[in-house]
Amino acid sequence: MTAGSRGDVAPYTGLGAGLVRAGHEVTLVSHGVFEPLAAGSGVRFQAVPGDPRAELHSARGRGLHRSRSGAAKLLRAVALARSVAPGMTRPMVGAARDADVVLAGGAVAPLAYAIAQGLSRPSMGLFLQPLHGTRAFPPPILGTRSLGPLGNRIGGHAVAAAVDQVFTRAAHILAVDHGLPSSRLSAARRAREREGWPVWHGFSELVVPRPCDWRPGLGISGYWWPHDSVSRLPAELEDFLRSGPAPVYVGLGSATTPDPRRVSGHIATALRAAGLRGVIQEGWAGLSAARDDMITIGEVPHSLLFPRMAAVVHHAGAGTTGAALRAGVPCVPVPVQFDGHFWARRLVELGTAPGVVPLRHLGPGALGSALRQAVTVPSYRERAREVARRLAGEDGTAPVAAALERLVGT
Repeated sequence: MTAGSRGDVAPYTGLGAGLVRAGHEVTLVSHGVFEPLAAGSGVRFQAVPGDPRAELHSARGRGLHRSRSGAAKLLRAVALARSVAPGMTRPMVGAARDADVVLAGGAVAPLAYAIAQGLSRPSMGLFLQPLHGTRAFPPPILGTRSLGPLGNRIGGHAVAAAVDQVFTRAAHILAVDHGLPSSRLSAARRAREREGWPVWHGFSELVVPRPCDWRPGLGISGYWWPHDSVSRLPAELEDFLRSGPAPVYVGLGSATTPDPRRVSGHIATALRAAGLRGVIQEGWAGLSAARDDMITIGEVPHSLLFPRMAAVVHHAGAGTTGAALRAGVPCVPVPVQFDGHFWARRLVELGTAPGVVPLRHLGPGALGSALRQAVTVPSYRERAREVARRLAGEDGTAPVAAALERLVGT
């Protein structure tokens, strides 16, 4: 079970396909708009209501850009998600009734855990971000500024409590409409922490080393690469790639921007100033460029496109960050909100990116300078290739499959 943007769903298609190959029957429960992502993976799909893209483009969603701090964005996001969560409850309960085990994505963990407990189903967390509090770093959703060891850990607990608030009404519906035991989500969270509820994280320890103060039961498996049902790039894009030197990819994925035309203009100017061709992905931000040395594209598999780029400019979402590292190309992260700043900083610390260019500071000068460094300084590409080589030796599905077998065995 998962919810949110495309990046909150796509990794589970690859993990699910791996579990199917291991002999399990897997159902992905998420927003109906993402059902095509599971096509050809062997994973079944159960739709829940809600269109995240429409929500982000609504007046409430656009309000996220008016928030300057991570805490303010979190509060706005909680208010936005609370309106959607109750409608997700019925299909999630229905899917869990037909299941032997409930696997909970981080975005819906409080509700999924409550459903599993109410139906006496074993459960396990499958998180894409390090959501548990730690002294090692601040909560990713709040940015990158350290609050000090104690403050970092307290901040993690505060974020968890805020996420609980998203599902307060939904938890009440479990009792009223479905006859499941009612309990306070905060109490349930403390209980699962005491019990060592197992959680696996779908990223590499090379990117985020496991914090030494995490409790037992919190593991890092390695990345879960999305299942790709498409095996080749569109002909028009293929022709463009062959017509000149390797271009730069620019895309903001599922992130939005209050002024797509202005941002698109800055991107085109920066590419031209740096003497680079560009592949501009429209994405949810609505980016575009109409020039001979640039092409605008829709959704294509990162695994097919990124390895052919000179560099990748992206919003530093968890999934896109992993895809860029897997491709072995330098990056210029342009974080927009939530955990983007966390992953962007990790890219710089890994040595695969020259610096961070936040969306609010994005201009032709800043982006152009970062691009020139990314494509001309050899160390960024060398380091990117080394990280990609090491990631290729990891299997993020195997630890989850083994843990699932242990869970079923109990």
